[in-house]
Amino acid sequence: MFNRQQGLSLIELVIFMVIVGVAMAGVIASINYNVQHSADPVAKKQALAIAEALLEEIELMPFTWCDPDDANIETASNYTECAALSENNTAPEPGETRSGLTPFDNVNDYNGYCMATPGCPVASIRDITGTIIPELNGYTASVAVAASDLGPVDSSIALASGAALHITVTVTGPLDTTVVLESYRTRYTPQESM
Repeated sequence: MFNRQQGLSLIELVIFMVIVGVAMAGVIASINYNVQHSADPVAKKQALAIAEALLEEIELMPFTWCDPDDANIETASNYTECAALSENNTAPEPGETRSGLTPFDNVNDYNGYCMATPGCPVASIRDITGTIIPELNGYTASVAVAASDLGPVDSSIALASGAALHITVTVTGPLDTTVVLESYRTRYTPQESM
């Protein structure tokens, strides 16, 4: 009786090692790619959170014919009926800032507001109290507010009426992340039916 040799030949062992080596190289390349790009969703989610927070803050502000400090704010049905302080320009009144002694008090005040963008007076992302959020270094935010009509949505609100604003919040972040959120805000006064 012959004793059959059991086990692997040298050729079989070398072929097995080559196959396993090629498979491991593919697995390691896949893991490496995932590790390199694992921060992408975090940067996008953080930029989205900044944009959502800023947009919500703006949308919650009054949008009235007169400045909220004006004596005729409750009764005015157009800019000319304000006692002294109308809100017909899309910029803050002198001395108003997002946070501080005289804070923004109307949606219009946010037009042109920026944080951490070149040429912007606010050098970093801040919360509504003005506190710097150091974890958000590398992010920028800007706001544009413009008169708008609602077109096919509501043809009764024309551009000339001044009754609607288009708000755009743009946030950029690491890894070429850009998030743009847009919203519309309509005016409400006691004399206006919406």
